[in-house]
Amino acid sequence: MKMKIKYLATVQMGYSFRSRLEASKDGGVAVIQMKDLLYDNTVGCDELVRINMETVKEHHLVQRGDLVFRSRGHVTTTAVLLEDPGKVVVAAPLFRIRVTKPSRVLPEYLNWYISQRDAQIFFTSRAKGTVQKMISKQAIEDLEVTLPSLEKQKNIVELATLSAREQTLLHALADKREQYISTVLMQFAKGK
Repeated sequence: MKMKIKYLATVQMGYSFRSRLEASKDGGVAVIQMKDLLYDNTVGCDELVRINMETVKEHHLVQRGDLVFRSRGHVTTTAVLLEDPGKVVVAAPLFRIRVTKPSRVLPEYLNWYISQRDAQIFFTSRAKGTVQKMISKQAIEDLEVTLPSLEKQKNIVELATLSAREQTLLHALADKREQYISTVLMQFAKGK
């Protein structure tokens, strides 16, 4: 079964700040920016900029399970919030995607699905702009998502997570091997 995102989730543009963010250690609100979206498609909450924000409407706040969509640039994927971030907003031009039908789709599965080839081809065909490519809210809402059972979605997410971990370990192993061989060859070159 396939279903458009607009029937599974709400898509909302990030908060548009009128001026540059003024960081404040005592700020009551933290802000998710592009730099906080990690390579493993999760949101890193450890170094969020905190700001003083007089009023923040409830609908601007993010929560565990929300996805943050990169709407500009070459990478049009999402990052999922795996922990409760506290009082946090998403900065524009990022979008927040919140699953409204948890009986149909897991946020982690939707996060995985958006980074897959079919979804990326769809977004590329809908990108606007010549220099800076941009994906609209409408394009995100129109993406059709293949929906297996929740059990299958969970299995897909678990396997994808293990596969990503394996790739990380393989890269680290290759780096260590390269360093070792380089050291041995240098010792050999020096006649040791």
